[in-house]
Amino acid sequence: MPGELKDTINLPKTGFAMKANLPQNEPKRLEFWREIGIYERIREARKGAPTYLLHDGPPYANGEIHLGHALNKCLKDFVVKSKTMAGFDAPYVPGWDCHGLPIEIKVDEKLGRKKLEMAPAQVRRVCREYAQKYLDIQSEQFQRLGVFGQFDRPYSTMSPEYESVIARVFYDFWQHGAVYKGLRPVYWCIFDRTALAEAEVEYEQHTSPSIWVKYALTSSPDNIDPRLAGKRVNTIIWTTTPWTLPASMAVAFHPQYEYVALENEGEVYIVAEGLANATRENAGLKNAQVIATFPGTKLEHCTFQHPFLERKILGVLADYVTLEQGTGAVHTAPSHGADDFYTGVKYGLDPACNVDASGRLHNGLPDYEGKTVFAANQPIIELLHSRGVLMGSAKITHSYPHCWRCHNPVIFRATEQWFIGMENQLPNATLRQRALDEIKKVKWDPNWGEERISNMVAGRPDWCISRQRVWGVPIPIFFCESCNQPLRSTVADDSVISLFSREGADAWYTREAHQILPRDIKCEGCRKQQFRKEFDIIDVWFESGSSWAAVIGEAVADMYIEGGDQHRGWFQSSLLCSVGTRNRAPYRMAVTCGWTLDPQGRAMSKSLGNGVDPVEVANKLGAEIVRLWVASVDFREDMHASDELMQRVADNYRDIRNA
Repeated sequence: MPGELKDTINLPKTGFAMKANLPQNEPKRLEFWREIGIYERIREARKGAPTYLLHDGPPYANGEIHLGHALNKCLKDFVVKSKTMAGFDAPYVPGWDCHGLPIEIKVDEKLGRKKLEMAPAQVRRVCREYAQKYLDIQSEQFQRLGVFGQFDRPYSTMSPEYESVIARVFYDFWQHGAVYKGLRPVYWCIFDRTALAEAEVEYEQHTSPSIWVKYALTSSPDNIDPRLAGKRVNTIIWTTTPWTLPASMAVAFHPQYEYVALENEGEVYIVAEGLANATRENAGLKNAQVIATFPGTKLEHCTFQHPFLERKILGVLADYVTLEQGTGAVHTAPSHGADDFYTGVKYGLDPACNVDASGRLHNGLPDYEGKTVFAANQPIIELLHSRGVLMGSAKITHSYPHCWRCHNPVIFRATEQWFIGMENQLPNATLRQRALDEIKKVKWDPNWGEERISNMVAGRPDWCISRQRVWGVPIPIFFCESCNQPLRSTVADDSVISLFSREGADAWYTREAHQILPRDIKCEGCRKQQFRKEFDIIDVWFESGSSWAAVIGEAVADMYIEGGDQHRGWFQSSLLCSVGTRNRAPYRMAVTCGWTLDPQGRAMSKSLGNGVDPVEVANKLGAEIVRLWVASVDFREDMHASDELMQRVADNYRDIRNA
């Protein structure tokens, strides 16, 4: 019987299957690698080789991973494995950010009113369980994507070892005089009742009232210009936050602008010359005529009447007044804005805040007393109208700061907070200047990252590092019960660091001050020995920004690689923590990756239902398909993805495998 035709052809034989069956075979291969300790064996094989350190930015332990997580972790895995194959010892220690507001909010929802009856230590235990649950889930999901690393011993910001490092980095700043507590306007979320750092604020479109309000001049008008003598003179301010008017203490004018006096129906209105036409239109002064022109310096120290309170308003000079919009006369409330506050310091204005932690106004008129700030806008507008001082009213949709977690609009609110001073003196320069100097030494990829982070550091205010919550590392400061002075003692600092390393920061909530401090410790001022603890917690960006100290110690990372939002987040907090404590950047290279978007260019979200679940893709098509997609995109730009696109990548994979 003749042989089959295929027997007449000399074909190569291979054990490499044409069909990958990735969903079935990958888990088996991963389990085999885990059993033989593949990561540890790789490290052992590279023992003594030059080291390459890619330091992992910690994802938040809240929910399962999304495509952005997968992109980031696969990119890091590519770098680590390629450096390993190039002959380097390239360890990879994955980490997780486990403290903070998002987890505490989830726990609040779970506990409900029961939380009110629980001690802080009990609430913290529930938060820890929640964070650990998602740390474990995410760890398994990253490993399912084929990521190699020290997953059996990751770093976690809630571990005792890490919490002790946070305390140590904080004390480094504290002992150098860089940390202070003071009254300052900070971003405040009235829904979560806590301060926010700049990195925790996102800008979204928001519709606000837009109003023009007159302030009657009460000082002598001829001191401004003789042509105003005997006339009823006002200025007009423009604001999109009527709720801040009860805190109005001054009107700011620019010292280098020319101002005009517009006369209309027997009254005079002072506005910037460059905004006179716009003010005529918006404030109902179309027939107003200019009767005098004078420099802004003439308006310093003149006084006005508050539009509805018995309060004199001071004319002040400020460079932040612009001609972009408004009237050139800026209502100034020291308790509700950074520029306003520093102007208030210069002129001795009262920064008292009449808005509580929930955003309710107090110590005011019945029209708005007890209302939340946004609910108070309309009653205040009606009050202005009834007083005859409302010159114009409209609506404006503009970019407005929102809380990064609850996505509600935030406010500026003056409260007692802890700060790291950007102008704190380090060897040879301030913290700000040293950070700017170190930025220049880092390789930024793409190179526009250097300018972006430089501009952010150059213009940022002092870093607000305190939060009014429970789930986090407490600010480890003691106050003297007698004289209220904070304790500065390296012996006390060492006691706290040692305690945290043994028992974690939970010990702060289960022990009294005298149970933590050495027995013979005394207040440096009054020499008394009774102390109380601070209970604000440290900003989570300070926590994750200290990760270099916990993971790589005195070394400098060869690479950080994260999303574009981290120039104001982890890239920056890590830079400031490292420069502030050891006078150098924590990384040699910082790589920025873009955002994962749907085919229409929209951000992926549950509400739109346009997300691509990387774990589902791995289980259906294989983790190699996710990894091939990551390898095929330009990660420096925004990337498009969909289930259909992933199927096309799977087809390409099949072609490559069979070629």
